[in-house]
Amino acid sequence: MTKKGTPSKRPASGWRVAVLGGGAWGTALALAMLRAGHFVRLYARDDETVAAIDRGENPRYLPGIEIEPGIVATSDIGAALDSADCVLAVTPAQSLRAVLATAAGHVPPRAPLVLCAKGIERGTGALLSSIVEESLPGNPVAALSGPSFAGDVARGLPTAVVVAARNGALAAELAARFSAENLRCYSSDDLIGVEIGGALKNVFAIAAGAVTGAGLGASAQAAMVTRGFVELRRIGAAFGAKPETLMGLSGLGDLILTCSSAQSRNFAYGLALGRDRPLAGLSLAEGVPTAGIAARIAAERGIDAPIISAVAAILDGKLTVGEAVTALMARPLKTETDI
Repeated sequence: MTKKGTPSKRPASGWRVAVLGGGAWGTALALAMLRAGHFVRLYARDDETVAAIDRGENPRYLPGIEIEPGIVATSDIGAALDSADCVLAVTPAQSLRAVLATAAGHVPPRAPLVLCAKGIERGTGALLSSIVEESLPGNPVAALSGPSFAGDVARGLPTAVVVAARNGALAAELAARFSAENLRCYSSDDLIGVEIGGALKNVFAIAAGAVTGAGLGASAQAAMVTRGFVELRRIGAAFGAKPETLMGLSGLGDLILTCSSAQSRNFAYGLALGRDRPLAGLSLAEGVPTAGIAARIAAERGIDAPIISAVAAILDGKLTVGEAVTALMARPLKTETDI
């Protein structure tokens, strides 16, 4: 097992942080909050995960990584949320609404709820912050995003992320409280921009994996990622995102990371598509449900997003990877700066 890091000395001002989600990212963030000096309770749905974390491991989601003592794991969501100063929602995007419905009666009033999953709700097209505002109108909403693999954060490797909220002062406070020796948190008041970057990069990671899996070469992958970023900017602009946000950690930074490594579940899913391998049993890839709704949003708003549309068509079985690439290469020529 990997040697655990040394937790920071817990200051008297440490918060009571509730982490909703016992998967890889939830466990990694629980460790990060512990190292930042907070009192951490982690909610996991199944008792097996709770028992494993109590033993100092989470072999199902973070094999080989020792869980530092101090995290209180529970399958009782009320116990996890009791007197929490802050809540980290680390459940998959498509199940967020259901989890918040269960949590609603237990979340302390005015405790910030920090979104740590990335996606767009498939049925409604809602950004995750909108779901929080609808479900918990009395709680300020924020988001934590950026280029970060769960295993790296769990091991205490140097990582930089951004924490965003509409209230810049709240974002700055959260970023300061979450930062630790090897976790640097920047703050932003562009919540929508951070959400858009985090959601859409998953779709492009699937495309990058498919290009790699199909053996189309590094040049094709680089072109796809670059033009994917153009589409991300177009959709971000339509939602009011700031260009500098999309150029930052939660946009370009996360895009680069997830489009270049099989550690990314979305890239790995694309690899399997490109290699025509079975998809059953693969880890959850949030880009799969996000692709279809992102393509629909782009079509409804008249936004040119051919890569997103191609990924959605591939996932729906309407195109093969080869057919999609042929169609993209045959598009009318234009200037590169025509975005």
